[in-house]
Amino acid sequence: MSKSKALNSEQLSQLAVTALEDMKGQAIRSINVANLTSITDYMVIVTGTSSTHVKALADSVDKAAKEAGQRVKSIEGKMQAEWVLVDLGDVVVHIMVAPMRALYNLEELWSFATAAADPQPEA
Repeated sequence: MSKSKALNSEQLSQLAVTALEDMKGQAIRSINVANLTSITDYMVIVTGTSSTHVKALADSVDKAAKEAGQRVKSIEGKMQAEWVLVDLGDVVVHIMVAPMRALYNLEELWSFATAAADPQPEA
C-alpha cells in the first residue's frame, strides 16, 4: 500500500463535498474561512433528512477521507445525530438536520464575516 500525498485544503473540501453529494446531502455549501480564522480553512455545511441520514453522511466523509489517506481528527455528535461535526483539520464539515441548520444558520454567519473581510471595490 503506497502512502498517498496530503491534499490541500481546497482539495480536501472538494473531497468532502463529493462524499456528501454521493449520499444525497442537501444544500451543500463550502465556505472559505481561511482569512477569518486560524481554526480551519473551509467550513462545509450540509443538511441531512433524518438522524440516520446525518450519520450516513458523516460516515461517507469519514470513509472518503481515510481512503484518500487523510487523517480524520474527530467526529462529534453521532449519538444524537442532529448536528455531526467531522473535523478534517483544514476542513470542518457540519452535517445537520434542517431544524438545527435553520436555528444556527452557520452559513449566513460565516458568509457575512467573509463579505465583511473582503475589501469592496471603490465605485
